[in-house]
Parts: sequence; C-alpha cells; structure tokens
Amino acid sequence: MTKMKWIMLVSGLLTCSMIMAAIDPQSALQSTFGETMSGPLVEVVVRNWGALITLIGILLLYGAWNVAQRPLILLIAGSSKLVFIGLVLAQGSRYLSQQAGIAIAIDSVMVILFGIYLLGVRQNKIVN
Repeated sequence: MTKMKWIMLVSGLLTCSMIMAAIDPQSALQSTFGETMSGPLVEVVVRNWGALITLIGILLLYGAWNVAQRPLILLIAGSSKLVFIGLVLAQGSRYLSQQAGIAIAIDSVMVILFGIYLLGVRQNKIVN
C-alpha cells in the first residue's frame, strides 16, 4: 500500500487531537460522550486517557517516516482503537449519537486500512 505514509499522517493527526482530553478533561468527555463526570480521580484518569491516545497518534506520525517500525506501530495503534470501539459498542447505542460514534466510524476505517497493510507486509515476507 503505497499511500500508507499519508494514511498514517492523517490518522496520527486525528488521533493526536485527543490531547484535548489531557488539557480539558470535562470538555473532552462532554464533546465525545455527551456526559461529564466529577471528582479528582476523573481528572487523573481522563487526562491520562488523553495523553495515551495522543502518544498513539505520535507513534503513527513517527511510523509514517519509519517504514521498519510501521508493523509494530500499526499493531499497537490498531489494537488500541479496537479496544475503544469494543468498549463503546458494549454500551449499545448510548454514545453512538455523540462524537464517540464518529470516532468509532473513523477508527474502524483506520483499523481496516492498518490491517490491509499488515496483511500485505506479512504476505510479502512469506513470499520473500
């Protein structure tokens, strides 16, 4: 997949947008899930969540230029996105009308593209 660099750049930038959760946890919760929570623990957990997602985005940006690292980065990023998708879908349709629904759609496309790339890399290694 020759367009993988650009796919990873766009995916990385979109994923890095979750830095918002590390900066303003309450706004991130409201915009993503349509709900807020309170208490100091929420501040810690949501800020950490935002920071970890942003780190995944940074990895995707790094992997756009470092082909040798792409398979591991795509495996980690794709796995993280699958966990998020699964956790949100486990709530039924509760959050699908919020930005979380949009995130699930975009993350699903990313996971599919990452999977196609990884299968291509794997098949190419088997052939060689």
